[in-house]
Amino acid sequence: MTVDALTDVAGVRVGHATRTGDGWLTGTTVVLAPEGGAVAAVDVRGGGPGTKETDALDPRNVVQKVDAVVLTGGSAYGLDAATGVMAWLEDQGRGVRVGADPSHVVPVVPAACVFDLGRGGDFRARPDAATGRAAVEAAASSQPGVRVREGCVGAGTGAAVGLMKGGVGTASVVLGSGITVAALVVANAAGSVTDPETGVLYGELFQGRVAYPEPPVHDAARRRLAEVAARNAPPPLNTTLAVVATDADLSKAQAQKVAGTAHDGIARAVRPVHLLHDGDTVFALATGARPLDAGSPLALNEILAASADVVTRAIVRAVRAAEPVEGPGGAWPSYEELYGEH
Repeated sequence: MTVDALTDVAGVRVGHATRTGDGWLTGTTVVLAPEGGAVAAVDVRGGGPGTKETDALDPRNVVQKVDAVVLTGGSAYGLDAATGVMAWLEDQGRGVRVGADPSHVVPVVPAACVFDLGRGGDFRARPDAATGRAAVEAAASSQPGVRVREGCVGAGTGAAVGLMKGGVGTASVVLGSGITVAALVVANAAGSVTDPETGVLYGELFQGRVAYPEPPVHDAARRRLAEVAARNAPPPLNTTLAVVATDADLSKAQAQKVAGTAHDGIARAVRPVHLLHDGDTVFALATGARPLDAGSPLALNEILAASADVVTRAIVRAVRAAEPVEGPGGAWPSYEELYGEH
């Protein structure tokens, strides 16, 4: 039974650490690979990314597998969350072996951040190593195949999409071959996720959605967003982060192609993307549980196409699941508050 989430890829687990109140509105999300790790790759399209250990994922370099990926709030400060994840993995003896002693490991933990500084009111309230450790412990203690919490949790706690609240979303698909492809995103974009003329989500247009908000509803939403624009500082970054996972047996080069094609899913749901101050980053994980049909030239193409599709759906779900926030750091109405479940 699938739950339409990243955890539909067997062995992959997700954990959130969320901080709110007393100036906090931020958090960290950890994607934990199965024991033994997963082949990993990354594709960075934004001109202003905040990342850690992404060079290790280049197919030309020695590291083949990773045990966890960290998505975090706190801008570059929040990348310290990866330190807590590394410490937890070391305690488990998981990482790259660097000596005869099984405890001598160096966990390689790629990470990427979104900008949410000050959105809870305190600019210095940001994830740290303890936040990362809490998130990976939550992932490790979760049940296999459990549904993933979406909306204003983990790295999506302080996320915003344009003038609306953003968050975490996830989606999956099982291909005809039996291979699963899934995505988890953190939608935190300066760009818009809605068509300005109708209010419909761009991502839902690509899914063939035909139910549009009623014009009076859209007019009221635009008035509300104009009020928000007058109050909030303009968002300085346009960052959507994603982890795409599959149970297919992929090489690092093939996984990197998956990460690159998955960016198309962001471009369908957010406009603009990939600009000079964007931090758009997609990681790809392949657990290798199912063989790729090397005799079929379409086998990898199906995974590539599915990666973009699940990223688009995950962004829609992130926006749909988000809850409104109003506090000392600003006000962000949710899409559901503005438009309902049309």
